[in-house]
Amino acid sequence: MPDPYPLRPVTDDEFETWARVIANTYGDDRSDEDLAHERAIIELDRTIGAFDGDRPVGGTAAYTRSLTVPGTVLPVAGVTWVGVAPTHRRRGILTALMRKQLTDLHEGGREPIAVLRPSEARIYGRYGYGPSSRGAQLRCEKRSMHFRPSTDFGDGSIRLLSRDEARPHLEKVYEQVRLGMVGWPDRADRFWDGRLFDEPQARGGATALRYAVHQDPDGQATGYALYRIKSERDIFGVNASAVQVVELAAASQQAYAALWRFLAGIDLVPWIEYEGAVDEPLPHLLTDPRAARSVEVDRLWVRLVDVDRALAGRRYATPLDVVLDVRDSFCPWNTGRFRLQADGDTVDCERTGASPDLCLTSAELGAAFLGGTTLASLAAAGRVQELRPGALTHASMAFRGSREPFYPGGWAFPAY
Repeated sequence: MPDPYPLRPVTDDEFETWARVIANTYGDDRSDEDLAHERAIIELDRTIGAFDGDRPVGGTAAYTRSLTVPGTVLPVAGVTWVGVAPTHRRRGILTALMRKQLTDLHEGGREPIAVLRPSEARIYGRYGYGPSSRGAQLRCEKRSMHFRPSTDFGDGSIRLLSRDEARPHLEKVYEQVRLGMVGWPDRADRFWDGRLFDEPQARGGATALRYAVHQDPDGQATGYALYRIKSERDIFGVNASAVQVVELAAASQQAYAALWRFLAGIDLVPWIEYEGAVDEPLPHLLTDPRAARSVEVDRLWVRLVDVDRALAGRRYATPLDVVLDVRDSFCPWNTGRFRLQADGDTVDCERTGASPDLCLTSAELGAAFLGGTTLASLAAAGRVQELRPGALTHASMAFRGSREPFYPGGWAFPAY
């Protein structure tokens, strides 16, 4: 019986219609300019459209990216443009799209992991994704942001530049910083075009982007902050405006502190909003850490496309020798026992018939992959079973990173 909703790549002529269908699933209106911008970024051969006759009714896509993971950088499939038209819900289309995307990655020997930033957290667990990084949505009360007397701001300076002036400095700093920041993706020219896309419809009622670049005494760029200002009044007419920090990167402690001092000194705006890392250093720079209050949100979800290649691709905090009994109903090629051995840069992960030490699904491995979510916390929730005493503590410590993984896309959309 023919598939009622065949899946295939979207053609150039179909892109605009397909993209509007996906945008509508999120309640978004996309302008012609938006779609032209997105068309320049998307890889049509990595799109999957679901069709009812000649009409697109759903889809997904992947960007070819790399991502900093513990100890190294790995190629990843950046999953995006996921949606099904409201007229075609509950017909198995999304499941078919997700299965085809992951199967194509596996059979093509492409990226060993897929990552996405979900709009709804409850959707992707059933497809084997696990929440692997979190963000801290900070709201800072500027009048209480007093820096500790010992704070080292260095001898550099901050300049406000135009987009074209700033861009080469941004690219240089980002590339330097991302290699040491787990969860940060690479950013080719087309993704920089996306990150700096700043037409009025992309601003959410705030100002155009401002580009603050920190330079050391020799004139070398060592940090930057991209921000907007959103003017608002509360119900009593009191100024509730905020500096919305879209992205901040710093190659030194001094640049980081200096950028935050600059942001805290912007006049006539009582608040700063920023999504940073769960272990963001900012509160530790302040005499009153409560001046920077935060709420945690899940961000990057990770799916191990091929368990053995993925686990062998990253590095581990301590030497490790553990047998994992992995269950994966959605990608059955991952089901089985794997022996993971790691010592420094030497890592092997191969199938084995040995007795298992831990039993878990691929979703738990995805959650732990970036070194944030711990296997121990998942075990406490009943999602990891320890079969050999001591194996859980040992593996949980080995999977951890030195800092919490962090995705710099934050709440901004689109984020590249």
